Amino acid sequence: MNSTPDTNDLRVFCAVVRTGSFASASVDLGSSPAYVSKRIGLLERALGVQLFHRTTRRVQLTEEGQRAHQAAQRVLEEVGLLMESVGGVKHRARGHLQVCSSFGFGRLQAAPALAALQRRHPGLQVRLDLFDRLVDITSEGFDLDIRVGDEIAPNLIARRLARNWRVLCASPSYVDTHGHPGTVDELAMRDCLPIKERDHPFGLWRLVDGHVERAVKVRGPLASNNGEVVLQWTLQGHGIALRSLWQVGPLLASGRLVHVLPEVTQPADIWAVYPMRLERSAKLRLAVNFLVDWFGRNLPDPERV
Repeated sequence: MNSTPDTNDLRVFCAVVRTGSFASASVDLGSSPAYVSKRIGLLERALGVQLFHRTTRRVQLTEEGQRAHQAAQRVLEEVGLLMESVGGVKHRARGHLQVCSSFGFGRLQAAPALAALQRRHPGLQVRLDLFDRLVDITSEGFDLDIRVGDEIAPNLIARRLARNWRVLCASPSYVDTHGHPGTVDELAMRDCLPIKERDHPFGLWRLVDGHVERAVKVRGPLASNNGEVVLQWTLQGHGIALRSLWQVGPLLASGRLVHVLPEVTQPADIWAVYPMRLERSAKLRLAVNFLVDWFGRNLPDPERV
C-alpha cells in the first residue's frame, strides 16, 4: 500500500538523478551509499514503483522515475516557497541555493560574489558547481546559472547582471613582431588562440564589425578548453585571443595587452539564468538582486575600457 513520500527522500532522489549514481549522491549529501540506497528503497515502496535501472557503475531513471523526478522537483520547490512565505522572508534569504557557472568566470568572479551573498544572508547555504559545458539547469536540478553569453533558451528566465563583450587582444611583443591585422578576414591567416568553452563552437569566432555580423574560422599553434590558459599564452606573445572584458579589461588598461581591431566585438553579457518554475522564489530574487549590485560594483565598465 502506498504512503506519502518523505520530502527528505525526495531530496535524496533528486541528488541521485543529478549526480548519476548512489555513490556520487552520497558524497554530494555528505552521507553513505548505504543511506542513499535505503532512502531510495523507502521512496520506491512509498510510491509503489521502481525509480531506477541499476547497474554496477551507474543508475538510469525508469519511465516512472522520470515522471517522479519532475514531480519531486515541483514538490521540493513548493515546499521551499512555503517556507519562504510562512517565514516572512522579505529582506533575507535562507535555505539551499544550487548554482552553476563556467570554470573561468565561476572561479574568478562568481565564487567571491556568492561568498559575499552568503555573508549578507547567513541562513543561505550556497553550492557552486563549475562546468566546461552548457548545463540544462531544469533537468539537472540547479536553481541558478551565472552565465557569460547571450544565447539563452526561451524556456528559461534571464536577468542581465552586467554588460560585457569579448574583444580581440594580443601582447605588445606579438604586435611589434607581426603588426596589427587590418581586417576581420585577416584573422584567418594569423596565429590565433582558439578556445572550446561551454557552448561556443571551437575555432569559429562570430564577431560584430561596426554594425555588421561576421564569422571567421581561426586557427593557431596552440588551443585549449581553458580561458586562463589561453590568457597566459596571449600574455606570452603566442597569438591573438578573443576574451571577455571582465577578464582582460585591467590588462588592456595597464598596457600588458593591446586591443586588436578595437571596432570589432562579440556581445557576451553576464546573466542570471533560472527555470520559470522558480519565478516566485523570494530567495532567488534576493540573490539575483545582490548579484546585480555586486557585479555592477566589481566588474569593469566595458564602455570605459
